[in-house]
Amino acid sequence: MPSRLLDNIIVVLVEPQDVVNIAGVVRAMNNMGVRHLRLVRPAEFDPWRIEGIAHRSENILHGARHFDSLGDAVADCTFIVGTSARARTAQRNYTRPRPVARQVVEQAAEGPVALLFGREDRGLSNQALDHCHEVAIIPTDPEFSSLNLAQACLLFLYEIFLTSQEAADAEDVLPRSRRSTRPATGADLEETYAALEAGLHRIDFYKARAPESVLRTIRTVIGRAQPDLREARLLRAIGFEIGNFLDRQGEGRQRVEESSRSDDNTE
Repeated sequence: MPSRLLDNIIVVLVEPQDVVNIAGVVRAMNNMGVRHLRLVRPAEFDPWRIEGIAHRSENILHGARHFDSLGDAVADCTFIVGTSARARTAQRNYTRPRPVARQVVEQAAEGPVALLFGREDRGLSNQALDHCHEVAIIPTDPEFSSLNLAQACLLFLYEIFLTSQEAADAEDVLPRSRRSTRPATGADLEETYAALEAGLHRIDFYKARAPESVLRTIRTVIGRAQPDLREARLLRAIGFEIGNFLDRQGEGRQRVEESSRSDDNTE
């Protein structure tokens, strides 16, 4: 059971700058039984050097996938956890490594789960965190709060590894509702957010509000709910139907005006 769950967990490094740090992450992944690595625009990636630092890592490095955008890297993932050194001013779903580890393991039973780590000098951007269902912060001494990328990855993967073993021992997976579908992937949710954004734009919802703030709150609320595919599609349909309704109303008014002009001409 642990190996099956861990096989659905993906470590995603966003713009890593130092190949030595990548090697440290790969070693941590090997230690904790996680095999899937994705990289988004790494400054450098040298498998030969990495293997020299993280021995017996060929299985991870040969399967590592590279992406030009974070959206593409997590498009197939059904649960996405971002990591941050501190809380941001933007409203987020903040948590700690231990509680989020249980969520990760539960979601890994349903589909691919991504654990995101940002570049060493500034972490994940707010735009990257917008893709996440949860944002986890490692508690540290305030005077020494900075963690190395590999250290942070090891701490998260350690909690996930322990939780996966507990899940295997308990074997207490609850039955799924007959109406439930697979969890919505990152790509599914991006389509939902785009439809809602367009629908709200059509009704001038942003007139007295900052669009970025509104959309970030919507992402936070929907991410917290962890919708399945059916639920995500229903929310997407709401966004589409706002526009469709306004189009129908506009067509109706146009027909009335045309009919009125026609009546005036006959007189």
